[in-house]
Amino acid sequence: MNVTLSMEQFHRLRDYIYQKTGIYFPDSKLYFVERRLIQRMEALGLSDINYYYSMLRFENNGTELQAFIEVLTVNETYFFREFSQLKCFAEEVLPELVRREKGNLVFWSAGCSTGEEAYTLAIILHEMLGPENLARCRIIATDIDNKVLAFARKGCYAERSTRHIPTPYVRKYFEQSGTELKVNQQLRSLVEFQQLNLMESTMMRQLQEVDVIFCRNVLIYFDDQSRRQVALDFYQSIKPGGYVFLGHSESMSRITSIFQLRKFQHSIIYQKPVAR
Repeated sequence: MNVTLSMEQFHRLRDYIYQKTGIYFPDSKLYFVERRLIQRMEALGLSDINYYYSMLRFENNGTELQAFIEVLTVNETYFFREFSQLKCFAEEVLPELVRREKGNLVFWSAGCSTGEEAYTLAIILHEMLGPENLARCRIIATDIDNKVLAFARKGCYAERSTRHIPTPYVRKYFEQSGTELKVNQQLRSLVEFQQLNLMESTMMRQLQEVDVIFCRNVLIYFDDQSRRQVALDFYQSIKPGGYVFLGHSESMSRITSIFQLRKFQHSIIYQKPVAR
């Protein structure tokens, strides 16, 4: 398809995506967005960029906007990613929460993509907790992309995603499904997948009494204003003393000062202060 995205068209499209999702594409991403745009236009048999933009803006059910977001977002993840953080969660944070909190324990995988992080957390909970404490745990996994959520609910993963899972865990928590590994029911029963746009504050704040939020390598796609909004919504959702895990390349202190930096043996994470 002989389609070229002008800078004016790129800015108009970029600003609309930002308005709807908080995801920001700098001018250097013009070619990336153009290739994804052509992909969607070819699928629809369209050749007019302005017509496609009008479809995004005024299509009543938002189906094409969702489809375009899906091809724009990168969903590279795998089980037991950033292991030092998971070790900190398993050996330091989780025991503290079990001692401190007497009610339910809620863990939120925000921007969960295809589900590897959420199921990894489920494995850790099964390995670290006895039946009594496990029974009060809940994992909520959210993403803006309905396609990756459907993949996550299916729970079937190729070698690229599963290569770092310890062999005993493979035997214990997975079933062979052709060339893939399928998550078994005891992990599935802990995880609830939901569609959620991190820029929709009203929906974000419906998640309350959360103990730990994992939002790793998600906010790098947002600009400063959007990051601050998401951080504030996290603050409203999380319990006093609760924790936020960001990716190694991300820093909450550069976004806002409302969370405290907490140094553990295996990682540095962020904590909502306890009211005094």
